[in-house]
Amino acid sequence: MKIGAKKVAIYLLVGVMHTGVFTSVAQAATGHSSPPRYEQRHDQHKKKLERKKQRRLQAENARHEKEMKRRPFESKKKWRERQKKEIQRHEQAVREIIRMGHR
Repeated sequence: MKIGAKKVAIYLLVGVMHTGVFTSVAQAATGHSSPPRYEQRHDQHKKKLERKKQRRLQAENARHEKEMKRRPFESKKKWRERQKKEIQRHEQAVREIIRMGHR
């Protein structure tokens, strides 16, 4: 009988410990399901800024590609000069777009 009582007591203690562990795990899992509102707004702002950067970068690349093409009746010398200026202007514009939001 003593052995049976010991086994029952051990199983009861193990059951109580498991219940306690699983209860704390369940509470921890449900307590942090969503980030605080500030972090959500900050993340939304960052995503919005990234979308804006991507749109501006796409527009700049399209404009640059158009400007790099040779125009009708344009001499090679004038075209090369215009290309050099356009490349410098494009690089500056891309740097500004990338730096956007870091101020």
